[in-house]
Amino acid sequence: MGLDIAFERVLTGLPLVTYRAGDAILHAGSQSGKLLFLKQGAAIVVVEAVEIARVTEPRAVFGELSALLDQPHGANVRALEDSQFYVADAALLAKDPAVLLHVARILAWRILEANKNLVELKKQVGRSPSAVSKLLEKMQEVLSVGGASFET
Repeated sequence: MGLDIAFERVLTGLPLVTYRAGDAILHAGSQSGKLLFLKQGAAIVVVEAVEIARVTEPRAVFGELSALLDQPHGANVRALEDSQFYVADAALLAKDPAVLLHVARILAWRILEANKNLVELKKQVGRSPSAVSKLLEKMQEVLSVGGASFET
């Protein structure tokens, strides 16, 4: 069985939790010990009062950095609309290679995109403030799509 199929099977075996629009999902500074995978809906990720992403991609993961680094969540996550999440204990990362691979792929994708945008940003510094603003918006988009993961 492929790891992608195995991951889907793990997800469907996890409990679902529903958050209503406006509900807090994760709190910066807390340590929930949970991984949340978006089934449907939308969430906003805020770090130090700055919105860094709006997430709508199914299977996007929240809480992974806290789990991997054994640190408190680094962001506040709130439901933008009624949303459902598969919820797992953070220890699942150590127990299930399919889940770990899913999270690793998301993190690798984010690094590649962030590196491309950082190179472009460095090229633009000093040239045009509007170009820098556009690149910052693009970096925010990177965090918002593709099953992105977050400093949560």
